[in-house]
Amino acid sequence: MNSSLLEKKVAILATDGFEQSELEGPRDALKTAGAMSRIVSLKAGKIQGTVSGEKGDQLDVDLTLDQTKPEDFDALVLPGGLYSPDALRSTPAAVKFVRGFAEAGKPIAAICHGPWLLIEADVIRGRTLTSWPAIQTDVRNAGGRWVDEEVVVDNGLVTSRKPDDIPAFNRKMIEEIREGRHAPEAV
Repeated sequence: MNSSLLEKKVAILATDGFEQSELEGPRDALKTAGAMSRIVSLKAGKIQGTVSGEKGDQLDVDLTLDQTKPEDFDALVLPGGLYSPDALRSTPAAVKFVRGFAEAGKPIAAICHGPWLLIEADVIRGRTLTSWPAIQTDVRNAGGRWVDEEVVVDNGLVTSRKPDDIPAFNRKMIEEIREGRHAPEAV
């Protein structure tokens, strides 16, 4: 085990319909780096993953949104998939949770459709990021600058487009979490 993130606590916010590789890949990289990650969701029990739109594995939820707050963690990961980010951006408690990390200047790593939550939390205005290409207009309409790159880092915000980008995403995510808090965004 690499101990570069020892003592760091990372929330992974997801619900049913998350893209399995976009949760498990970062979670495994965090564990290897010595961080403790917790799956935070809307409900207790298990959440259903997807693999390219098909039913995947179920994963255990560690905490529900009403059991935790951003102050309990050092960083946040937002996996993609189509359904999980869409359900979460429609949930005021999830949006507030995301906004809390941005306001505190804590690292946030979002992949694929994960930036939908950043858009809903109104924390991307003036920032450069990437995402699944289909939501680039959403990013631009929210005041962000969208680029088509494997991984983009903007003041503690790490974004990537798709599962193929996970190795680069993980490297930058770990680097940003190691650096810690950044200048809080004005939201």
